[in-house]
Amino acid sequence: MTAKLIIDHLGRMKQLHESLLVLSRKKTEALKTNDMDALQLCLSQERKHVSAINSLENKRSAAVKEWAAGKQGFADAVPTVSDIIKWSRWPDREQLQEMYNSFILVLADLKQQEVLNGELTKQSLQFINMSLDLLQPSLNNLNYGHASGSNGQNRSVFDSQA
Repeated sequence: MTAKLIIDHLGRMKQLHESLLVLSRKKTEALKTNDMDALQLCLSQERKHVSAINSLENKRSAAVKEWAAGKQGFADAVPTVSDIIKWSRWPDREQLQEMYNSFILVLADLKQQEVLNGELTKQSLQFINMSLDLLQPSLNNLNYGHASGSNGQNRSVFDSQA
C-alpha cells in the first residue's frame, strides 16, 4: 500500500482544522463583542467539526496500521508521520512532507487562537465575579456602623437581667 490514502486523510484533516480555525476566530469576535448567540452558534459548529475530525482520525489511524502491516519492522508498532515519510517512495514522500508541514502550521495557529479565546473567557469570568461581588453585600457589611458597646464587646439582643 502506498501512502496516498494517508496523504488524503491528512489533507482532509487539514481542511477541517482550517475551518475550525475560522470558527475559532469568529468565536474570538463573539467573545470580544459579548454576542452570546454567535458564541453558541460557534460552539455548536465546533462540536460538529471535532466529531468529524475524530471520525477521520480513526480512518487515518486504520490506514497507518494497514500501511505498517505491509512494511517490515512495523508489524507491532504504530509508525509516526516521520517514519512514514522516511519509508515512503519519492513522490509520496514529497507530498506527505508538504502536507505534514502545512498541517503543523494550521495546528499551531489554531492552538494560538484557542489560547487567546481561553484568556478572553477567563477575563470575562473575572469581570462577572467582580460584578457579582459588588452587587452582593458581604456579611461584614450587613450592619451599618460600628459595633456597639463600651469596650467593643458584642451585646446580646436579649437583656438577661430583665
